[in-house]
Amino acid sequence: MSFLDFLSKPTRPLVGLDISSSAIKLIELSKSADGYRVEAYRVMALPSNTMVEKNIADIPALADTLEKLVTHSGTKLTDTAVAVSGSSVITKEIELPAGLSDLQMEMQIEVEADQYIPYPMEEVAFDFDVIGPVESNEDLVKVLLVACRQENVEHRRAALEMAGLNPKVVDVEGFAIERAYQLMASQLNQSGDQLVAIADIGATMFTFTVLEQGKTIYTREQSFGGKQLTKEIQRRYGLSWEEAGEAKRKGGLPEEYEAEVLQPFVDSLIQHISRSLQFFYSSSNYSEVDQLLLAGGVSAIQGLVTRVEDSLGLPTEVANLLAGMQVNSSINAEALANDGPAMMLAVGLALRGFE
Repeated sequence: MSFLDFLSKPTRPLVGLDISSSAIKLIELSKSADGYRVEAYRVMALPSNTMVEKNIADIPALADTLEKLVTHSGTKLTDTAVAVSGSSVITKEIELPAGLSDLQMEMQIEVEADQYIPYPMEEVAFDFDVIGPVESNEDLVKVLLVACRQENVEHRRAALEMAGLNPKVVDVEGFAIERAYQLMASQLNQSGDQLVAIADIGATMFTFTVLEQGKTIYTREQSFGGKQLTKEIQRRYGLSWEEAGEAKRKGGLPEEYEAEVLQPFVDSLIQHISRSLQFFYSSSNYSEVDQLLLAGGVSAIQGLVTRVEDSLGLPTEVANLLAGMQVNSSINAEALANDGPAMMLAVGLALRGFE
């Protein structure tokens, strides 16, 4: 077992690294009285089979890509924040006696671990944070416990260290999304009590999160993403994988592409969002959400927001947290704008350094 800083509060900037199934997204932010500024950024594809559903299958390949990514990004920072998937993490709110030191709390959690964690403790990394007193009993405090399998952490740490980076923080994806949403909410001038759903559509994974007052109350992951659209373009038009990806981003496909390929994919995406909403409603006391945010590379599809909004009857926007930020002059602003909707998790990780 190892004690891990899931919930620590660093005091200096961190590079946010979102390691997904198909690419790594890097961002470095600075903060001033005028807000945040993007100092460095880069997105780089991973070699195939480096990741298998968010699990690292090839540590050297990941380290090699990380090293190249850092070099091309221009960042001079080595302290980094990465995340483990929410589906691999256990979070529980537990109650412990008030007045215990951190070491005493750690020892008590270890003794009572089998009540909270369904893994052998020698295979577990965990952290905890005192939330506050138990209202009905002043002798107890509420404690947030976060745990996951040690290998999920160690594989990330090994890859980062092989690339010459310092893994300062291993976060939880859900916590990073909450942090990013707080920034997004201030940009949109949203009221704090809104119920907001975030549909994050990556290359292979669709993650649906609902937040109430900025805190996650529901999350669901499905195997679906932009890779399916790329595969269909490749199959339909006889292109290589690289050519299909380029055509998807920049256009130049035959006239029938939109009706025969793109629209069926968008219809399927809307169905995934609708189904996720229904699952949320059926498992909660809610029957509607106030706002839907689209994130991930797929959200950049032209006209997608209007299609989703019309189909679901929900106010819908693309979650581009970088839109209002200043940008270092060395960064390609056009590329950053295109990648912005896919950077939500990376931004949430980078923000950890300013808490």
